[in-house]
Amino acid sequence: MIYQTDDTICAISTPHGTGGIAVIRISGPHAIEITDKLWHGVTLSEAQSHTAHLGEITDPLRPENPLDQCVATIFRAPRSYTGEDTVELSVHGSKWVQRETINLLITHGCRLAEPGEYTRRALINGRIDLTQAEGVADIIASSSRAAHRIAMKQMKGSISRRLTSLRQSLIDISALLELELDFSEEDVEFADRTKLISLAEDILSELKRLHSTFDSGNAIKEGIPVAIAGATNAGKSSLLNCILQDDRAIVSDIHGTTRDTIEETLEIGDYLFRFIDTAGLRDTTDKIEQIGIARTRQAINKAHILILVIDSTTAITQEILTPINGTSATATIILLNKTDLLAGERDVLKAISSVKTLLHATTAEKTIILPLSTRTGHGLDSLMTHLQKCMSHNMPAEEDTPVITNLRQAQALARAIESTGTLLSALRTTLPSDLVAQLLHETLTNISTIIGNIPSSEILNTIFSRFCIGK
Repeated sequence: MIYQTDDTICAISTPHGTGGIAVIRISGPHAIEITDKLWHGVTLSEAQSHTAHLGEITDPLRPENPLDQCVATIFRAPRSYTGEDTVELSVHGSKWVQRETINLLITHGCRLAEPGEYTRRALINGRIDLTQAEGVADIIASSSRAAHRIAMKQMKGSISRRLTSLRQSLIDISALLELELDFSEEDVEFADRTKLISLAEDILSELKRLHSTFDSGNAIKEGIPVAIAGATNAGKSSLLNCILQDDRAIVSDIHGTTRDTIEETLEIGDYLFRFIDTAGLRDTTDKIEQIGIARTRQAINKAHILILVIDSTTAITQEILTPINGTSATATIILLNKTDLLAGERDVLKAISSVKTLLHATTAEKTIILPLSTRTGHGLDSLMTHLQKCMSHNMPAEEDTPVITNLRQAQALARAIESTGTLLSALRTTLPSDLVAQLLHETLTNISTIIGNIPSSEILNTIFSRFCIGK
């Protein structure tokens, strides 16, 4: 991988606009030297690393009119974020001050940084690997405590440590196989096939375990999709309004009022949920309503959690429960709505019993039945609690277990799983060492791609295009 890093870059690292403080980051071989040209105060080239100094930014052509009083923080290579000499200028948050400071830096030898270039340089200089770089982007984009916690683990190298250990084991075995090929005429065996099979089995198991976390991890990162489905007039739109504590959806006694999906997000506890109110399911000749019902089915298929709203005052039939049959959702919550219209607790228990009787054994295991009244709000707290539990149960029990949230990583893991499976099958036969070595190299390549030991420029460009310029 060839990438030019002998120039010095600068950018504003804080959000654009007016604020109390703006941070301007300068990184590269001449970062301290260039900043010194504009600096009035302690000579920065003589300052120690990881020290902060109060001074002024001044245009050398107009030294009598300082641009701003600010703080310069020095980070000397390699003990900086990028691994290069770095200066961070904390200037006042005036748009004019920010713009003029950047212009002065460019005039005296800096180049404006590209999106993600600081993190890209950190990757190239060995400060972080590719999964950690993606963790940085995820921290910046995190919108809930759970998403932030997962991103922090990734940035600190939880995925890297697991995969690096597996990769090193493969490298050791690969070296022994290569040695066998060098001494093929001597008919000696350096790599114990039994141990190699055991290692391949362990690697395959770990890769599959990591890959299995993607659905939940990606849902937490993007916002957990929760489809609210059910028959017309069951109270789906009323439920959305009740959850949001706002009249977001139109509520009417007229069947088929909701014609399209309505989506809103809400942070509950550690998680961000994306609630999707859908058109009521029923047989209809109305073409517009039919389109809405088709979109309802799409939302159900894509949902991580399915909430099926049932009118508890009507007869509960197998047809009403149809949406939960065959759903790919990791959890299903059946809400018996309008319980405030029932005669009492006995009728509520009777309704719950009716649903349990109709549930298939396969769906009953992951289905929760809750009574609710969207009119009074009774049962809403229980729903909020169970939504959080649904996600908690799908997360790894061990705190240090990595979770995959990135599609690129998931796809690379899928390729690694496939090549490791092929390798394992080959090891269980009498395949020659040269062919085993070739399959082993393919598996090693797939694992290395995940952590960025052999990244392509196309992958890097795609990843870093998501970053802001100052990161």
